[in-house]
Amino acid sequence: MVLLRGNESYPFYFGASADLLYKAGVLRRNMTPAEKVLWEHLRNRKMEGVRFRRQHPIDIFVVDFFCYEKMLVVEVDGGIHDELNQAERDNQRTIMLNKYNIRVIRFTNEQVMKEIRFVLNQIRNAIKEYTER
Repeated sequence: MVLLRGNESYPFYFGASADLLYKAGVLRRNMTPAEKVLWEHLRNRKMEGVRFRRQHPIDIFVVDFFCYEKMLVVEVDGGIHDELNQAERDNQRTIMLNKYNIRVIRFTNEQVMKEIRFVLNQIRNAIKEYTER
């Protein structure tokens, strides 16, 4: 658990280090074009009234978007994620996040840029699926 501002703790970082919190801040300032497009649809509770955080640290990872309320991570993957090594790392990352009962859904940059309605519907369905549990 990370402690910030005195004794105030933030459990939704799931033990992320202060260094990772710093890295997340850098990533927030340098989002990819696809992340920026998706963020415009997720920010300010625009998606089903739930709050998403961008470039959010969880344990040893920084995830693209995280909804703590619904325990949902949304990842936007570039071309590097098609490589076999990276695909295996992505799979291991998902398994590790699942151990915290966090669900992960992934989209490619291309899907976000060309099929935003599909992406938003998938996210909406994931939110509703959690609500129906």
